[in-house]
Amino acid sequence: MFPQATAEPIARLIEEFNKLPGIGPKTAQRLTFYLLRAPAEQSRALAEAIVRMKERTVLCAECLNITEESPCGICRNPHRDRQTICVVEEPLDVLALERTRSFKGLYHVLHGAISPVDGIGPEDLHIRELLNRLKGSEVSEVLVATNPNLEGEATAMYLHGLLRPLGVRVTRLARGLPVGGDLEYADEVTLIRSLEGRREM
Repeated sequence: MFPQATAEPIARLIEEFNKLPGIGPKTAQRLTFYLLRAPAEQSRALAEAIVRMKERTVLCAECLNITEESPCGICRNPHRDRQTICVVEEPLDVLALERTRSFKGLYHVLHGAISPVDGIGPEDLHIRELLNRLKGSEVSEVLVATNPNLEGEATAMYLHGLLRPLGVRVTRLARGLPVGGDLEYADEVTLIRSLEGRREM
């Protein structure tokens, strides 16, 4: 893959960076050579941060968000509205919604969306855990906040079919979000409007 003039540790780091989403070969090379020129402490700090992240994070037993301790701070917070659960695709979506300071309920992270093209079906998501949470709970509304793209819509419709018979109100974020966009990239005003204008499914 690389000319013989490239030292093996450099080639290996380029390959590892190249495996990350959104990082192509050129960016992988730039990052590698940046770290090569940077002080050793900077590379060591990056390596330690990655190892620490992998060793010290777990999934919350209740909402399946990424946390240092389970249950997470949101699920433990007695001031959160326990009658509303917001279902999102990824942990980054929780961060995006929390930045708005508008949603006061709890969350449930699916860790993906239904995508037959990618071989991801409902059984690959944390849907069973959501249904188990709802059994015997005080939840009266489930806000489905999947992304407004094909996979997100398919996931929302699937959830709607499962949740409606349970007698719980099922709502969806309003169309303040652009079709094809991701929650993590939306600005706070758009997210606030989407939360306020949620609608019945």
